[in-house]
Amino acid sequence: MEELAKEPGRKLSKKLETFQDVVIQDSTIVRFHSSLADKFPAVRSRTVAAGVKVGVMVSAVANGPRTVALYSEKTAEIKTLKIGPWIKDRILLVDLGFYKTQMFARVEENEGYFVSRIRKNMDPILVSVEEGLSKTKSKEFAGKPVSECIKQLSGKDIDAVVKIEFKRREHKGKQKQDEMIVRLVAVYNDEDEKYHIYITNIQKDILNAKDIANLYGARWDIELLFKELKSKYSLDVLETKNVQVIEALIWTAILTRIVSIRIYSLVRNSTTYPEKMARYTQLR
Repeated sequence: MEELAKEPGRKLSKKLETFQDVVIQDSTIVRFHSSLADKFPAVRSRTVAAGVKVGVMVSAVANGPRTVALYSEKTAEIKTLKIGPWIKDRILLVDLGFYKTQMFARVEENEGYFVSRIRKNMDPILVSVEEGLSKTKSKEFAGKPVSECIKQLSGKDIDAVVKIEFKRREHKGKQKQDEMIVRLVAVYNDEDEKYHIYITNIQKDILNAKDIANLYGARWDIELLFKELKSKYSLDVLETKNVQVIEALIWTAILTRIVSIRIYSLVRNSTTYPEKMARYTQLR
């Protein structure tokens, strides 16, 4: 699957041409027959149930899964994501289930990029406000928590630099205190009538505040993928009690989707006159 993701595929937009790819990590729960509850115990279930967590990383360039792995349903989201040299020059989009400053630091250390919503309980310290406030106001808020600034914005978007303190992973029984300087973007959402706040390490001369918000909106693609896998490729139709068959059916659903997308792309690109082309769905 990773090799397929390396093949030439969709091109990123001009604003993103300096990056190799945009990847999205998330997971979905697949339920099994209740008789397998001892081996695959479900969580957040009022009755006896069994299931696994299917962790998926989607690639924008490959237009589909880059990696897929199966985990115990009780596995924390952050443990399904392994950051390494592969992240270099790629943008990672994650939801709050993966929010961990340690992880963001590893992405940056491996020369990668990230965009995430910020947790409600996080209130980083403003280092500077680059856009959205006057110089006087910017100086006034420097060194104060972001929440104090947000209260006085009155619907204006801001682009700022903040400091986030965190603890490094434990090493030889000790945890080192560290801090990370990141970009914070607060964009007012008219529909929700509140600010959507993001942190990223992408420079503002590459993507402005609205661009960051729009880019994060692409994270919805992975939710649509999970919905498609379950509704069209029977990912959650696993009535057998045979564990090997269950695993085979999960992989069959995912691989069928990958193949159908590739065939669909070949059909679309094979015609000389696209305006005369018949409409094909990914299942035809």
